Amino acid sequence: MGMHTQSKATSINLFNFSTPQMRAFHLSWFAFFLCFFAWFGIAPLMPFVREEMSLSPAQVGNLIIASVAATVFARLLIGWICDRIGPRITYSVLLMVGSLPVMGVSLVETYEGLLLCRLLIGCIGAAFVITQFHTTLMFAPNCVGTANATTAGWGNLGGGVTQMAMPLLMSFMTFLTASETLGWRLAMVVAGSICFLTGIAYYFLTQDTPEGNFKDIKRKDPEKAKDKGSIKDVVKDYRVWLLFLVYAACFGIELTINNMAAMYYVDHFDLSLASAGRIAMLFGLMNIFARTLGGFFGDRLGRKWGLNGRVRWLCIALFCEGIALLCFSQMHILPLAITSMIIFSLFTQMSEGATYSVVPFINKKSIGLVSGIVGAGGNVGAVCAGFLFKTDSSWWPTALFIIGCCVSACAMLTLAIRFKPAEEQIAHEEISNLRLAQAEAKQQAQEAKQAAA
Repeated sequence: MGMHTQSKATSINLFNFSTPQMRAFHLSWFAFFLCFFAWFGIAPLMPFVREEMSLSPAQVGNLIIASVAATVFARLLIGWICDRIGPRITYSVLLMVGSLPVMGVSLVETYEGLLLCRLLIGCIGAAFVITQFHTTLMFAPNCVGTANATTAGWGNLGGGVTQMAMPLLMSFMTFLTASETLGWRLAMVVAGSICFLTGIAYYFLTQDTPEGNFKDIKRKDPEKAKDKGSIKDVVKDYRVWLLFLVYAACFGIELTINNMAAMYYVDHFDLSLASAGRIAMLFGLMNIFARTLGGFFGDRLGRKWGLNGRVRWLCIALFCEGIALLCFSQMHILPLAITSMIIFSLFTQMSEGATYSVVPFINKKSIGLVSGIVGAGGNVGAVCAGFLFKTDSSWWPTALFIIGCCVSACAMLTLAIRFKPAEEQIAHEEISNLRLAQAEAKQQAQEAKQAAA
C-alpha cells in the first residue's frame, strides 16, 4: 500500500497518549521490548537448562545460532505481510502466535524439542520490522528517523533487561514451588503470557495509519489499495542490499557482542562472571539514548542537506564504529577496554538509528519489504560473525580486529547510496504539505474558538 498520508505527526510528544501516532509509538516499542525479552529470555536460564538436559557445548551453540538464524526468514516474510495487511493485525498475530513456543519451552524434555522451540521463538525477532514500519507510517520525514530509532532502541533494551529479570523471576517461581526445574519453566510461561496479552491490546488500541486501518482505507478508496510496490523493484534496488550489509555491520555486531562480551571479560581480564556481566550490560544499556541520537542526527542533517545528508551521516557513524572496535580489540587494560567498548557501543547503536533514518525513503510503496530485508541483514551479520567465535577464546581479539576492518570497509560502501532529485523533491514536498495542512487546521481551530467566544 502506498505510504502517502496527510496526517503524519511532525513531532514526537512523549507524554501524549491520545493521538493514534503516539499510541502506535508507545505500543510498538513496548511490544518490541517484550518480544526481545521473550526472544532472549531463556539465555540467562541456560545454566539450569543445560544441567537438567545434559546439553553439550555444541548443542548449546546450535541453540544460540538457531534462534538468530530463524529471524532472518521471519523478517523477510513479515515485511511483505505488513505491506499487505498493515502493522496492527500483523503485530497482534505475531505476539499471540509467537507467545506459544515461548510458553511451550516449559513442556520440553529433550534437546530436539528445545531446538525446535528456539527456532520458532526466533520468529518473534521479526517484531522489529513491524515497529519500524508502523512508526514510518505515523511520522513525517522531518522526525521519522528519530521515531524509528527511539522505538527500536527502547525495544532493544528488552534484551538487557531479560538478563536481570528472568533469573529473578525464576528465583521467585522456585521459591513458590521449591523446584528449580519448575521455576525456570514457569518463568517462561509468564514471559509468553505477557506477550499474548499485549497482542490483544495492540489490536484494540492502535490503528495502521493516521487515516485509519488498511481495510477501511481499501474500502473507501479501492484505487489506493492497488497502489502496492513491486517485489521485483525492491530486490533490484542496489541501495536495499547496501543497507542490508550496513545493518549486518551494526546490529549484527551488537547481537554478536551481546553473546560473547561477558565471557570475553572473564577470559581476558580474569573477572568473575558477575562482574563481567555487569560490564557487558553497559553495552546494551546505551540503547536508552544512543540509537535515538543516530536517528535524530539523521533527521537534522536530512533537513540541511537532504536525503544524501542522511547517507553521509550513516557513513561517519559506521566508520567511527569500525575504528572504535579496532581499538577495543587491542585493549589489555580493563579501564581502557571498558571506555573503548562504551564508545564502540555508542557508534554501533547510532549507526543502527542512522540506517533506519534512510530506509523509509528507499521505496515508499514497499517500505515493509525494504525494512524486512534490511532488518534481516542484521541477523545474517550476527550468524556470520558468530562463526569467528567458535574457536578458542585466545583468538577472540583477532576476530574482533577482523570484524572492525570489515565494518570500516562497509562504511565506505554507504557512499554509493544515492537519491535522485525527484526522490529529494517528494520528501521535501511531503513535509511542506504536512506543515501547511497543520498550520491551516490550527488557524481554523483558533477562528472557531473566537467565533464561539
